[in-house]
Amino acid sequence: MTNLKSKLKDDLNTAIKERDELRSSTLRLTLSAITKEEVAGKAKRELSDDEVQKVITREAKKRREAADAFAQGGRPEQAEREKAEGEVLAAYLPKQLSDAELEQIVAQAVEEARAAGAEGPRAMGAVMKIVNPKVAGQAEGGRVAAAVKKLLAG
Repeated sequence: MTNLKSKLKDDLNTAIKERDELRSSTLRLTLSAITKEEVAGKAKRELSDDEVQKVITREAKKRREAADAFAQGGRPEQAEREKAEGEVLAAYLPKQLSDAELEQIVAQAVEEARAAGAEGPRAMGAVMKIVNPKVAGQAEGGRVAAAVKKLLAG
């Protein structure tokens, strides 16, 4: 079992003992998603820490989107619950880059792409190829794409 998955299981046991309903239900759902991912495909396999982290990231994104949907639908209690679950999952993810840090990385990538001959809005793909490995897990794809578009347009 990977370090991250075993940490999730240990934290789930602790949350159950402490009768922390929010934390225990969130971790149960996340471990369920991890197990589902492990048995998907032709053969059962053990996920690496990176793969487990991707599942947690996906689950956290679902919580953010659900919170927005509930807030727009006039259900603030449910939106708060989803936000709280997202915060529980955020503790297992790497620290997110600030906007300034992200812009700095994107600016360097734009310079590299221009040096390689990519210009204007068509350089988006080239810049994204440079940026994505550098910010993997530390910034959402939508944020990265917005920063790249902003710098290429400006």
